[in-house]
Amino acid sequence: MLQEVVATRYVTPLREGGSLPGIVEADDLGTYVMKFTGAGQGRKTLVAEVICGELGRRLGLRVPELVTIQLDPVIGLAEPDQEVQELLKASGGLNLGMDYLPGSLGFDPLAYQVDPAEAGKVVWFDALINNVDRSWRNPNALVWHGDLWLIDHGATMIWHHNWPGAQASAAKPYNASDHVLAPFAPDIAAAAAELAPLVTEELLTEVAAEVPDEWLAGEPGFETTDSLRRAYVEPLLARAGSIHERISIGEPTRTQPSRAPGWVTERLAPRPQATERDRGVRAEAGRNTEDGDR
Repeated sequence: MLQEVVATRYVTPLREGGSLPGIVEADDLGTYVMKFTGAGQGRKTLVAEVICGELGRRLGLRVPELVTIQLDPVIGLAEPDQEVQELLKASGGLNLGMDYLPGSLGFDPLAYQVDPAEAGKVVWFDALINNVDRSWRNPNALVWHGDLWLIDHGATMIWHHNWPGAQASAAKPYNASDHVLAPFAPDIAAAAAELAPLVTEELLTEVAAEVPDEWLAGEPGFETTDSLRRAYVEPLLARAGSIHERISIGEPTRTQPSRAPGWVTERLAPRPQATERDRGVRAEAGRNTEDGDR
């Protein structure tokens, strides 16, 4: 199971996301981004965060460490923001924490390059979990110490919102035209060859076991939490072997219009190599500038 810590201080809300996560300090002296059971998206968001986040970590992708956080609602009594106070009061008990990466920056495709191998792994992984929320508009990625880190996996495995249609939903293709890493020529075939064999029934059972029972209990149609865990394993296992054949990166369609605009892709295009003549012209211009300064 995930390490469990106790929240000792609520520091500040993060207002970038709709669920209003917050930074908290815990009794292990760590600092975490906490996502709340009382948020409007509900506990299934936390289930998705655990399964997909832990799966990504085991596949070698950079995902911040996850913990569960015990929250005493009394911690919110001094919070001046009424919305935050109500959220804290509604989230007593076990919540989810993600290791806070101090000094990290939001990923910007215009400022940070990703090689095709890494881009391929991320796109393949997002296709596997059907992540609909790593677009150029909302990258859900950070740059920390020069490396790309993946965050926010709550909008994944959409089939768990309608279990009767889970198998059919999991069989659908993945349109990556809108993916934030689509402009980096992701090598999806190489990623599938490396990662797909790692997604075994044993691995998926292991990551599903990380989800606390209380976030799974009472799901309609399932008598036990173990049967529900199995329902998470089966679509991912079936999807892993062939999803690379159903990933598309192309022109926007009427149902998927939000592809990165031209000014993004143009800025990302490789720049032509300077010729000897170009370098000579620039050198001459530099000498003229220096003479003028003197």
